[in-house]
Amino acid sequence: MSETHPGVDAYLATLPGWQARLGQDLRDLIHEAVPGIEETIKRTVRPYFVHHGNVCALLGTKDHLNLFLYDGAIVPDPEGIITGGHDNTTARTVAFWENDPIPRTALTAMLRQIAVNNEAGGWRKLKKTG
Repeated sequence: MSETHPGVDAYLATLPGWQARLGQDLRDLIHEAVPGIEETIKRTVRPYFVHHGNVCALLGTKDHLNLFLYDGAIVPDPEGIITGGHDNTTARTVAFWENDPIPRTALTAMLRQIAVNNEAGGWRKLKKTG
């Protein structure tokens, strides 16, 4: 796994047990999907995962955990894992509630495509030229 950021560890430690475990599982999947991805903290405490631009971010809520995908809504979602932000021009959300399984294959494909898009200049550039 790529180098981790202590701020992400600290953030996960503040979450309820199941959210912290899920957050760590998502963190591991993100690193597996995009080797070399960097962790950082933005907006004071929020964990972001960056590869030539934002790929995703985590946010714990009262009753679920959100994974924000910074894809400009251009990455296909054939398995329908996106739960929110369908009309958002910047990011879409995959929300997880306690005991929800991680759609590993679909999420890995989306994370990899976001990283590839970032390498090509990012979704904003791709939307303009696409």
